[in-house]
Amino acid sequence: MASSPWTGMLPVDDTALAVTDTGGSGTPIVYLNGAYADQSHWRRVIAELGGEYRHITYDERARGRSKRSADYSFEACLRDLDAVLASRGVDRPLLVGWSYGGILSWHWADRNPDRVLGVVTVDAFPVGLTGVAGRERIRKEFRRVRLLLPITSRFGMGARMSADQHAEVNIELNEIAAASVPVLERIACPLRFVLATGASLGNEGDEMEQGRAALDPILARNPNLAISAKVASNHSTILRKDFPAVARAVRELAPTGTRTTD
Repeated sequence: MASSPWTGMLPVDDTALAVTDTGGSGTPIVYLNGAYADQSHWRRVIAELGGEYRHITYDERARGRSKRSADYSFEACLRDLDAVLASRGVDRPLLVGWSYGGILSWHWADRNPDRVLGVVTVDAFPVGLTGVAGRERIRKEFRRVRLLLPITSRFGMGARMSADQHAEVNIELNEIAAASVPVLERIACPLRFVLATGASLGNEGDEMEQGRAALDPILARNPNLAISAKVASNHSTILRKDFPAVARAVRELAPTGTRTTD
């Protein structure tokens, strides 16, 4: 059944999320943003895929046009995804997640194996800064850029949070990412990775490449996982510079955009 286009605010818990649904009868794709990003970063991928798919984007709490909340936890983000799917009547989406959104998609797919068509992960991997040293490094970095955060939020790369709140979101994400190897090893749906290869600001030495290399043994153990592409851009620019590779990964899992049934 085809759905109508819709844009609006979705009440969830103590907040409201800005949601956009292009509608149509094609395969529903739900896009999950980076930790502090908004839905605007997907526009090139969506344009590349075109109208044969149904595209659903939304801003997480305190990002983009969504409202602030008392809860910015990973579990809250999982609840938000559930709420978006329920509100739009989507039963079996293809999840496309970048960075934080990629890790979010792994955990949602792991908890809901019968409700997901597949996953495309854009430059996310199961490693993170953990322990006392890791947490202090993250807090120090966000304290250093605290005056820039209100500016970055205007460009869709920051949240309307304090530096401490940004840091706590990032600390939790690093700990969850580092503990996600078992999740990836048991994911039962097809999952495709699109990985950047360029150096990124805020990372020391070859940390990003070390993180991507951590996928190799997992790929060897779980045949549902594969690398769709490695691209020249870095973590921050991948959706802007290499969006065709993300679109190709989507088409690997849903080639025609036609809704599939079991």
